[in-house]
Amino acid sequence: MKITAAEFIISAVQPHQFPEDALPEIALAGRSNVGKSSLINKMINRKNLARTSSQPGKTQQLNYYRINNEFYFVDFPGYGYAKVSKEERRKWGVMIESFLKTREPLQLVLQIVDIRHAPSTDDQMMYGWLKHYGLPVCIVATKADKIPRSKWDRHVKVVKETLEADRSDPFVLFSSDTGMGKDELWGQLLQKIRG
Repeated sequence: MKITAAEFIISAVQPHQFPEDALPEIALAGRSNVGKSSLINKMINRKNLARTSSQPGKTQQLNYYRINNEFYFVDFPGYGYAKVSKEERRKWGVMIESFLKTREPLQLVLQIVDIRHAPSTDDQMMYGWLKHYGLPVCIVATKADKIPRSKWDRHVKVVKETLEADRSDPFVLFSSDTGMGKDELWGQLLQKIRG
């Protein structure tokens, strides 16, 4: 995929702030430090369009990035970060759930997990939500370059078993450092964006 335009559009908190141009949307859900921003930047060949932070839990809105005037990446707030109050977490939950239930342009959710660790309770809950609402999911396991290739299969098995992943959901091993999995992920995205 040749990227000709990529721009940050809005950090939205309320539905009335969401773009109304009906372009397809690809949402990214995952823990606070799982590498969602790095993944976006790698996919669009930009160093820092999506702001990465050394402080996990920084994204507290839905961040919209318009790509090639063809679709949006929608970066969800990272979940599972301890420094955030219970009330904040509850509000995020309500915002995300209502987005997932009602957002018509949403074509695919990337459930992003760190390949080095078994998915957390929050990861399992998010995946359960996505399946409950019948949303198309692609599981992306980031930081694949951080473990030896010989251990990939074992780690993939742990992720799938912990999430109780549906066999029909695509699974992509990804590295923002090496670009591994980038073409495969574009293949999944383009199927949804262009049908």
